[in-house]
Amino acid sequence: MRNLKLLRMRECRPSRALGSPQAFSLRVDRGTLAIGTEYGIVELDPVTQEVTNEVSLTAEGFLPEDGSGCIVGIEDFPDQESVCVATATGDVILCNLNTNQLECVGSVDGGLTVMSWSPDQELVLLATGQQTLILMTRDFEPITESQIHQDDFGEGKFITVGWGKKETQFHGSAGKQAARVKPVEVLPALSWDDHRPRITWRGDGQYFAVSTISPETGARKIRVWSRELVLQSTSEPVPGLEQALAWKPSGSLIASTQDKANKHDVVFFEKNGLLHGEFTLPLQKGQAKVNELLWNSDSMILAVWLEELTSENNSQPKSYVQLWTTGNYHWYLKQSLHFGSLEDSKIVSLAWDQENPYRLHILCREWLYLCYDWNWCTDRSNSEGANDLAQVAVIDGDKVLLTAFRHAVVPPPFCTYQLQLPSNVSQVAFAMEPSRSGDLAVLDATNRISIYRSGGHRDEELTVKVGAVGGSGFKVSVALPHLEKLYRIDVGDHKKGRNPLWLRLFTWLQDELFLAASPGHSPAHTIIHQLSLSSSADKGYVDICSPVTVDGDVISLCCNPKTKVVALQLSDGQIMKYLWATETPTVTPWLNSSGSTVCFPSPCTQIALAVIGGEEAIFGLTDRCRLFINDVEVASNITSFAIHDEFLLVTTHSHTCQCLPLRNMSLKALQSGLGSTSAPNGETMRKVERGSRIVTMVPQDTKLILQMPRGNLETIHHQALVLAQVRKWLDRLQFKEAFECMRKLRINLNLIYDHNPKVFLENVEIFIKQIDSVNYINLFLTELKEEDFTKTMYPPPDASHAPEPFSSDSKKVDLICDAMRTAMENISAPKYCLSILTSHVKKSPPELETALQRIRALREQAPAAANSISAEEALKYLLYLVDVGELYDHSLGTYDFDLVIMVAEKSQKDPKEYLPFLNELKKMEINYQRYTIDKYLKRYPRALQHLSKCGAKRFSEFLNVVKDQNLYSEALKLYLPDTEEYKAVSNAYGDYLIQKHLPEQAGLIFFRCGVFDKALDAFLMSGSWQQALCAAAELGYEEDKLAGLARSIAGRLTEKRKFTEAAIVLEQYAKDYEEALLFLLEGTAWDEALRLIYKYCRTDILETNFKPSLLEAQRNHLAFLETQKATFSRHKKRLSVVRELKQQARNDLLDLGAPNCPESDLFSDASSVVTASDTSSKYTHSNSRISARSSKNRRKAERKKHSLKEGSPLEDIALLEVLGEIVRSVDSLKGELHSLLKHLVLFGYDGQAQVLQKAFEETLHLMEQSLPEIWNPDLQQIPANPILGPNSTANSITAAYNQQKTMAPVAQDSELFIPPKLNKSIQWKLNILP
Repeated sequence: MRNLKLLRMRECRPSRALGSPQAFSLRVDRGTLAIGTEYGIVELDPVTQEVTNEVSLTAEGFLPEDGSGCIVGIEDFPDQESVCVATATGDVILCNLNTNQLECVGSVDGGLTVMSWSPDQELVLLATGQQTLILMTRDFEPITESQIHQDDFGEGKFITVGWGKKETQFHGSAGKQAARVKPVEVLPALSWDDHRPRITWRGDGQYFAVSTISPETGARKIRVWSRELVLQSTSEPVPGLEQALAWKPSGSLIASTQDKANKHDVVFFEKNGLLHGEFTLPLQKGQAKVNELLWNSDSMILAVWLEELTSENNSQPKSYVQLWTTGNYHWYLKQSLHFGSLEDSKIVSLAWDQENPYRLHILCREWLYLCYDWNWCTDRSNSEGANDLAQVAVIDGDKVLLTAFRHAVVPPPFCTYQLQLPSNVSQVAFAMEPSRSGDLAVLDATNRISIYRSGGHRDEELTVKVGAVGGSGFKVSVALPHLEKLYRIDVGDHKKGRNPLWLRLFTWLQDELFLAASPGHSPAHTIIHQLSLSSSADKGYVDICSPVTVDGDVISLCCNPKTKVVALQLSDGQIMKYLWATETPTVTPWLNSSGSTVCFPSPCTQIALAVIGGEEAIFGLTDRCRLFINDVEVASNITSFAIHDEFLLVTTHSHTCQCLPLRNMSLKALQSGLGSTSAPNGETMRKVERGSRIVTMVPQDTKLILQMPRGNLETIHHQALVLAQVRKWLDRLQFKEAFECMRKLRINLNLIYDHNPKVFLENVEIFIKQIDSVNYINLFLTELKEEDFTKTMYPPPDASHAPEPFSSDSKKVDLICDAMRTAMENISAPKYCLSILTSHVKKSPPELETALQRIRALREQAPAAANSISAEEALKYLLYLVDVGELYDHSLGTYDFDLVIMVAEKSQKDPKEYLPFLNELKKMEINYQRYTIDKYLKRYPRALQHLSKCGAKRFSEFLNVVKDQNLYSEALKLYLPDTEEYKAVSNAYGDYLIQKHLPEQAGLIFFRCGVFDKALDAFLMSGSWQQALCAAAELGYEEDKLAGLARSIAGRLTEKRKFTEAAIVLEQYAKDYEEALLFLLEGTAWDEALRLIYKYCRTDILETNFKPSLLEAQRNHLAFLETQKATFSRHKKRLSVVRELKQQARNDLLDLGAPNCPESDLFSDASSVVTASDTSSKYTHSNSRISARSSKNRRKAERKKHSLKEGSPLEDIALLEVLGEIVRSVDSLKGELHSLLKHLVLFGYDGQAQVLQKAFEETLHLMEQSLPEIWNPDLQQIPANPILGPNSTANSITAAYNQQKTMAPVAQDSELFIPPKLNKSIQWKLNILP
């Protein structure tokens, strides 16, 4: 779907030159041409249009002085700054163009006909007049020589095993005559054939093909030779084979021409000599001959050099150069250069540039040199309105294949319309005006403009042929374009024929105004012309007016259809603005927002204009896939781009298509978006087929047309385009268009609501009326979810344009269902009956009972209208939405047996299964009936409600249900607290709580219902001694019994080391203060014990019990502190030793990875590592085995996990754990020691108190100072050893992995690395002690 656009044309004609040109070679390094003439070599500079050097070959006798000499080959050597020339007399000459020194490197007596160099210039092949081939090296050393004409087929000769013969094959109705092999009649070469050999090399230089005249038949035959001059294959006999020969650089095919009975074809041969495809030249029989075929370097374009044959009717033959391309197995004639019949316009030679694959060099007689720079472009309509047909025009010779993608995606070479022109087409241009975007102007090779208008005509047009949208008996459903008028451009007699394609960059600016560019009067200048149709429309001519000369070669011209701004690009990348609307058109530099000129870093082959952030910017794409915006490179992997509405679409080398918004987008944000590697399934990026390129986009639609490398088309709907279009439709309340698009392209329908909830709820009736389909409404309702899709799946590209947040107390789905149901009931409830049912089912929880009631109402109504739904149909539809079993249960839960039977009849249930059950229910009392139904449906709370109404006779069943289903709380709500039923339920509830090991809660239940004996037992079990004593009081315990209970409670409390509470119970309820004092002293409750001593005036106990207990406690604490201090110091010392050993082992591990580590250390190191691994695995295995035992053993295993045994793998972790426990245990003594110190001082034991206080202070000081050393900040950072790398060895890798295994459990005990916190808020120290 691409055309060849002429970017630049250069013309050169020097004022003087020696002789007539015969052949030329490009000197790429100097930008000149080395031209061979009958007298010598001429170097021409196209820029200055001057001859820079002349070397005569007649002085040395290489060419005759009479001008009859002929040069058969010329090749430039950039590295030697020389040119190799071969003459027809047999001399091979090396000419240094710097010194003009000539050197004859070889001579052939029989003369030479062809000299051909390999593509790498390492070999040269000479065809002699004696029909031999000579292969030589670059230094002209002969390699081998061989005869051109060989009787053998070659090394690639086909092998036949017999069963493939034509005589043995079945030919059907053709009969036995078809089995006879008919010899192919090969006629001699045509009369105009020059009988010279033709040589062509494959692109990699491994093979070459030679076309020569066979001495036996006089016809041409092609032979393929290897680089070593070994014959590979010979072509099959081809009648009418001509002299042109060109091997496709990619290596697949060899092109030649064949003159057939009624047509002239370009034919292709494979390397094995067999024919493989063809296409027909648009020529009449005997009209022209093909001089040469030439492939460009990337094998995309085949140039055909044609020359008309001289006849009685044509005494002045013309020359043509046609450029052919292929796509989707069809050959297109993209350009045709028509050279005149004048002598100076006849072509001598042409060649493709090797560095720029789309540059064509043509040399004519009289020293006219032409250079054409081509590139690909897609000619498409530019409007963004809904009436634009998204047309793309493809040039194919004298036809324009026009495809309207809005109607149908027609794969090439087919099309929607085919426009037949009087001559070959050069350029096409669509109108820039939005209202006329379908109008097309066609400029042909004879400088005539054909104006085609779109729409308004359905009659047949002679120049318009219907393609894929009609014809062949089908009615044409679209309006056809029609030819309005044909205009001729008068370019002047001096330009006719001499310079084809004088006008380029043809652009339709306004209805009667065109723009075009032509070469300037001086080199590197361009003239911009305005072509007007208004003044000379009646005469059929176009006025060329308002020429503006631009200093530089203009290679691109583009116009913004919205702003009508025209931009020009020069060959150096500079951007100019063409001011065409003024009285005198002018050209000024393009300025950006900062006022500086814009210049692309590299010339671009495609440019476009768009508005970014309120500023008009110019986009450019180079042939090296670099994308520029103004003078900033934003990406370097772009294969194609297009601007659609407010989006930039690009395809990349990573086989993705990106769609980026341009509105409110800065240049930096756009650059960041193009450079991002986000997920290809996001909104802005998606995967496409390899090599895809953008063809066009359908305006006001979601279609994006891509073309694959082979030529076939693919239509995608890019999510960014789809969502943008859907949002526009929703903003315009075009719900039908949005819904159909979202349904077809699988966009979640929740977006219809989530895009703007407030607007949707306000226009629900409009939504329903536009959709007007029960099925579509049901689809919308069933797809609803509570999720806000504008925040998850489809976030808006511009947060500033997001709708205002909508808040509601109801859930989203419930809100929509209620609003839709209300609207449908207002419009037509019978019509939307199924949708109303869907709205009930979709709610959370589903309103199935309400839906069933609606179906029952339908059944009870009068005979339905024509458009309403019957109850049976509604129920059948409801069964699609809900499981039949669930629906049957819900119908049963309504206690409506008619409804139950109606649902059961539509289900697969057996009547023998449900009818007896229903009949049995009908016989029951109403409350017990509903209880039975609820119990069947496992709705036990509701079943209890109905069963509680059945009276006392059903209470035992009630209590059983409560116990079975553990519904005690629900059952208690159904009876008054003073009833026997309430007491029975509470009693059962208390027993249940006792079973669940909740005695305290059971005691509360028992106490509340008056079962005080059970309450007392429950409180004793739970340890709630206060509530137990209250229950004893309710039971009326006597004093002795109450004292016994108090002693029992005190015993339980002392077991739990609650001495103070036990003392309170003994003193207040057992009246035994002496035993209470003993408990207080045992629990070190000195204050409380002292209070009781003075309360009961028993100061004798101070001497007998109190003071001895104080001194004993002081001694015990001193001993404990000494032990803890010694243990702490020992473990701290060992921890430092273990850490040093581990650091040394880590350093040794790093040393193992040294590059110079001897391999002999591998075994010893590995063995030691394996030993450590075995040790670690022993612990791991034992732990995993123990973990399967009882909980007691698991706790024991946890304690043993960190062993303090010296040398154990986790010894340092175990030391940290023990040290932390010591610190916490000592710190917890502050409160207890403070009380002890107070009472020691109180009774005059200052010395003992001072010793204890000093010992405790020293211990705390030691631990506080040791905390930073033991728990240093770097402790949690486990050093990462380099496991893999250039310096790693086998033993270092093994050791590192085993160390990771050893340290794996450390991560599970990360809390051990946190230092314990000391409680400094307790003031334990007595300042009165010295």
